[in-house]
Amino acid sequence: MKKEQQSLVEKGLMLPLMEAFYTIQGEGFFSGTPAYFLRIGGCDVGCHWCDVKESWNADLHPPTSIQDMLQKVKLSKAKTVVLTGGEPLMWNMQPLTQLLQENAYNVHIETSGAYSNNVQFDWICLSPKKNSPPKEAIIPLANELKVIIHNFNDFNWAEQYAQKCSENCKLYLQAEWSKEKQIMPEIINYVMEHPKWNISLQSHKYMGIP
Repeated sequence: MKKEQQSLVEKGLMLPLMEAFYTIQGEGFFSGTPAYFLRIGGCDVGCHWCDVKESWNADLHPPTSIQDMLQKVKLSKAKTVVLTGGEPLMWNMQPLTQLLQENAYNVHIETSGAYSNNVQFDWICLSPKKNSPPKEAIIPLANELKVIIHNFNDFNWAEQYAQKCSENCKLYLQAEWSKEKQIMPEIINYVMEHPKWNISLQSHKYMGIP
């Protein structure tokens, strides 16, 4: 990365954009609704079951100006922009979020919460990971808690964070995709016994879309 680019990245005026696409949100509270996704490269959380491991190395994804990102979004009919990764909070997301909001977009973020945040997003989807637990300060700010269930111990992990969330936070359990057939019956039973939870399906994979 060139020195001048590095300075702009540090300021949040450029970010390592892995991909940008308009699609249907497949997970969580907004499942089934259109959204424009900006996937930011870079992640050191290292979930072994991650389905976008190619996002981990930020050096593989060219720094892109936030103005260019805005122009990509404007080519779609999206009203909502989802910032995802990787782990987007590794970077300074304030300039991009502010720019999008100034252009009348709702800005959602999907984060593990492993990094501190002082940005005012319109919706925070917190998906905590055992490898790098979330910062305590972000937990009560989450609008949505989405816990990936890979094994039976993950139900206890989910409950630990549900207790720390606000009373208005939407609670979701989502099967890790490679174990979906084995773990989904357990999730169904768990949600029926603990009805504060909802099930998040990766419906975009069923629809065959990004």
